[in-house]
Amino acid sequence: MNAVKTGSHAASTLEKTPVGDLVETKGHSSGAEWLTRYSTSLMGVFGTPQRVLVRGAGCLVWDADGKEYLDLLGGIAVNALGHAHPFVTSVISSQLATLGHVSNFFTSPTQIALAEKLLALTHAPAGSKVFFTNSGTEANEAAFKLARRNGAGPDGTTGKRTKIIALEGAFHGRTMGALALTAKEAYRAPFEPLPGGVVHIPFGDVAALEAAIDETVAAVFLEPIQGEAGVRPLPPGYLKAAREATTKAGALLILDEVQTGIGRTGKWLATEDAGIVPDAITLAKGLGGGFPIGALLTFGERTSSLLSAGQHGTTFGGNPVATAAALATLHAIESQRVLENVAVVGDYLRTGLAAVDGVTEVRGVGLLIGFDLDADVAPAVVIAGLDAGFIVNSPGPRTIRLAPPLVLTKDQAGTFLAALPAILQTAKDAQ
Repeated sequence: MNAVKTGSHAASTLEKTPVGDLVETKGHSSGAEWLTRYSTSLMGVFGTPQRVLVRGAGCLVWDADGKEYLDLLGGIAVNALGHAHPFVTSVISSQLATLGHVSNFFTSPTQIALAEKLLALTHAPAGSKVFFTNSGTEANEAAFKLARRNGAGPDGTTGKRTKIIALEGAFHGRTMGALALTAKEAYRAPFEPLPGGVVHIPFGDVAALEAAIDETVAAVFLEPIQGEAGVRPLPPGYLKAAREATTKAGALLILDEVQTGIGRTGKWLATEDAGIVPDAITLAKGLGGGFPIGALLTFGERTSSLLSAGQHGTTFGGNPVATAAALATLHAIESQRVLENVAVVGDYLRTGLAAVDGVTEVRGVGLLIGFDLDADVAPAVVIAGLDAGFIVNSPGPRTIRLAPPLVLTKDQAGTFLAALPAILQTAKDAQ
């Protein structure tokens, strides 16, 4: 490779270089050719990718072979406004051209403005604070450390509060602290011993929850809707019971809204109408509209003071570009009345799915939907769906998850409902 040129001519040349010119295509690379290159250059932790995607617009994406797909997964609930949203991309470009990154020895207007915006949207009480991360698992790592501080004795070491409660079926991430909170044994076993003290109790069982919470519990972690477990909402009244039990015992109530927050359910938070104030909430996924960002929100003076200077940090968290992307995403959701669309299209999809032969149950709120099938064909449905031009996900052998962009239209949802019977039949025939 030639040495990098300096000077005005080199700079002007670089300014005009599109990203495609930086990708070595080795001629016209098909999807199969790209996947061969993938297998020789990237770790196989995700298995073989289903397709090589090269372009997106709104709720549509295209692969390296030119095939079009309706994206009903949204990067797993990430692309809240779809792909290449013009306002979000313009704000990101503008911010990157102004100030791309500063260390956390400094701050920026976008970081402060986003923190203020999130506290306002969540109706946070006085004294509440925000810590920015790069992802949901990092937000949950920060929350894990917050819980440890709730168990600290007078000298700062771990005291009598050593236990953390999570639920069976929970998924909170794959870094070590978040993995300790995650219930799935297949994810946990290769990396044990994990950080200790985490106890998983039965999902949705109020009696089991109340029995587990005592003065030894530092925190309870809950997802209002378990996405990886097949889109399972907590039963009515569970969050209120959790708030009452944790308050009585002096434990923190930490809500993981990484997948459910930022309008996914038609509300800013899935727990907005639960009638409670938690001690902390974690956010990510849809917050940046596709740009990596996460956040830990701590509610009230006491919780917000648990982590002091030097006890946690991150190099990239809250950088100007990420926070600008999040501000743009929140503004677009508000100004384009996206939350109303989520409620309307979500109801339309759930009603339509319930009428499809072979669908046995439909769950979820807004545009986070899970539906069960009458046979163990969900992985085959994913493949048949791709062949038919739809991207969906199978978190279980009989369960399909939908988490499309929040701007999905009824017409687009209708094309999936019309195609689903044939997709299901193709999947069953392939078994």
